[in-house]
Amino acid sequence: MQQRMATRSAALVAFVLLCFGYVPAAGAGEATEQVRQTVEQIRSVFKDRDLNKPEKKKQRNARLRTIVEGRFDFEEMSKRSLGLHWSKRTPEEQREFVSLYKDLLEDVYLRKLEQHESKIKEHVEDKVVYLDERTEGSYALVRTAVVTKGGKEVRLDYRLLRKNEKWEVYDVYIEGVSLVNNYRKQFSQIIRSGSYEDLLKRLRAKSFKEPEEKP
Repeated sequence: MQQRMATRSAALVAFVLLCFGYVPAAGAGEATEQVRQTVEQIRSVFKDRDLNKPEKKKQRNARLRTIVEGRFDFEEMSKRSLGLHWSKRTPEEQREFVSLYKDLLEDVYLRKLEQHESKIKEHVEDKVVYLDERTEGSYALVRTAVVTKGGKEVRLDYRLLRKNEKWEVYDVYIEGVSLVNNYRKQFSQIIRSGSYEDLLKRLRAKSFKEPEEKP
C-alpha cells in the first residue's frame, strides 16, 4: 500500500508540474525540446516565491493555465476522448464540448495543485529523465521517467501532434494509464447508459474519476 501511495504521489507531481529536473536524452529531437521548454516555464512559476504567496495564487494559477493551454491540443484530446460520438455532433456542439472538456482538465490540474501542494513541495528536487523520442510523420512519442529522491521511478509519456511547426500534447500516459482512454471509457459509458446531454451535465458539474484512477 505504501509503495502504491508513493507511486501515486510521484505521478501526481508529474501530472501537475510536468516535473522539475531535466536530464536530456541522447539525440533529443524537436518534440522533446518543446516539452522541455514547457517544463521550464512551469518550473519558473513554482520557483517564483512572490507568485506563490497565498494572495497571489489566482495570478499563479492563471499563469499555469496559459502555459498548459499553449502546449496541449484540447481539440485533438476532445476528438479522441469522445471517440465515435465526435462525428455525430454538430460543429457548434463540438466547440461546446472542447470548451467544457478543457475546463474539466484544467480544473483537475489546479484542484490537484491546491489539494496536494505539500506533497508537491516534497518532490521539487525530483528529476525527469527524457528517455527517447519516436517520431512518425506528424506524430511523436516522448518517453520520460520521473526519478524521486528515494530512487522510485515513475513512467510518464507524452503523445504529441505537430501543427504549424509546433508539437502539441494530445495524451499523457502515467505508468501506462492513458488520460484520454480514461475519460473515453467514462464518456462512452455515460452516453450508452443515458444520453449525450447527460454527459454534458456531468462535464458542467466536473464529476469524473481523476486521471491516475482506473475507471
